Amino acid sequence: QVQLVESGGGLVQAGGSLRLSCAASGSIVNINAMRWFRQAPGKQRELLATITRGDTTNYADSVKGRFTISRDNAKNTVYLQMNSLKPEDAAVYYCNADIFDSSTFRTYWGSGTQVTVSS
Repeated sequence: QVQLVESGGGLVQAGGSLRLSCAASGSIVNINAMRWFRQAPGKQRELLATITRGDTTNYADSVKGRFTISRDNAKNTVYLQMNSLKPEDAAVYYCNADIFDSSTFRTYWGSGTQVTVSS
């Protein structure tokens, strides 16, 4: 069974920084793309950033230049460095990843980590 577990969320003042981590564990053979999403109350889940196994990245306009996605393939972990945080960045942040577990290739989700930004 594959699991994704996010960490690093919390309360930060506007203008501050946080670094989120998402570690995949279980019977993992290969991880392709990894992604970060967020969902604020009353809003749809928003794709923020994607990173391929070859480290090609893509960002939503809302976070471009402020957030950086990276990964450590040896640790099966994806990171999201968030700088210059704004109150509108407050949300639950989720990671997902396309994982092959020796029998199945599917997309897994973490359970989320809360980010709160005070003004």
